[in-house]
Amino acid sequence: MWYRYETHMHSCQGSKCGKSPCADMVRAYHAAGYAGAVLTDHFIWGNTAIPRDLPWEERMQGYYDAYLSAKPVADELDFDLIFGFEHQYGHNKEILVYGIGVDFLKANADIPDITLAEFCDRIHAAGGYISHAHPFRFRPYMVEGFFPADTSHCDALEVYNFADGYDHPEYNEKSEELCASLGLARTSGADSHWQDYIGIGKAGMAFPERVHTPQELVAMLKSGKGKLIVGGELKDTLFA
Repeated sequence: MWYRYETHMHSCQGSKCGKSPCADMVRAYHAAGYAGAVLTDHFIWGNTAIPRDLPWEERMQGYYDAYLSAKPVADELDFDLIFGFEHQYGHNKEILVYGIGVDFLKANADIPDITLAEFCDRIHAAGGYISHAHPFRFRPYMVEGFFPADTSHCDALEVYNFADGYDHPEYNEKSEELCASLGLARTSGADSHWQDYIGIGKAGMAFPERVHTPQELVAMLKSGKGKLIVGGELKDTLFA
C-alpha cells in the first residue's frame, strides 16, 4: 500500500498568494485520499502573509500558527500535517525546507543576513532536507529576468510541479534532466494555494509507510523509498 503526501502546499494565513485557510486545505487533501501534507508557506523573502515589521520571534510564530490552526482538524481526520516552508533566496528562486521546527527558526534570527550556503548548512546540521522548488520556472512577475537555480546545496529537485506541468511542461522536463545529470533525489508537489485547486490529487510523494513527523518525513525522503505522484500516477522519475 502507498500513502500519498502533498509536499508543496500553501495557506492564506502564511502566504499572501494563498486563498484558503490551512484547515480547508487539509480537508481537501483528505477528501482526495491523501494521508498527509506538508505546509510550505512562503518564508521571509517570498510572497509571505506574515507582516515583515513584527519582531523576529513573532514572525516565526506566525508561520507556525498557520500550521497549529489546522492541527486539530488534521488530528480528527487522522491526517499527517507536517510543518515546512518555502524560502526564496534571490531572483524569485525558492527552496522547500523540510524537517525544521519553529524553535530552530526563532533561534536563528540572523537568517536574513546569512548567505544561502550558510542557511543550507544550518538546515542540514539541524537534520533538515532541502528540495529546490520548480528550478526552471519563469513567470512575468520575475522582472529581474531568468537566473539559473543554485542547486549546489540541495538534496533533491522538485522535478514535477503541477503548476508548471499544467502551464509549461518543459519546465518540469528540464528539471528532470538536471536532476538526472546531478544525481540528486526527486520530489513532486502540486504547489496548491486553494482548497478546490485542480492540482490536488495530481502531485506529491507516495511512501510505503505513514510519516507522522518532520523527522520521519526527512528519513523517508533520504531512504529513496518514495515515489513521485505525476498526474495522479506513481512514478520513479518524471518520465517512468
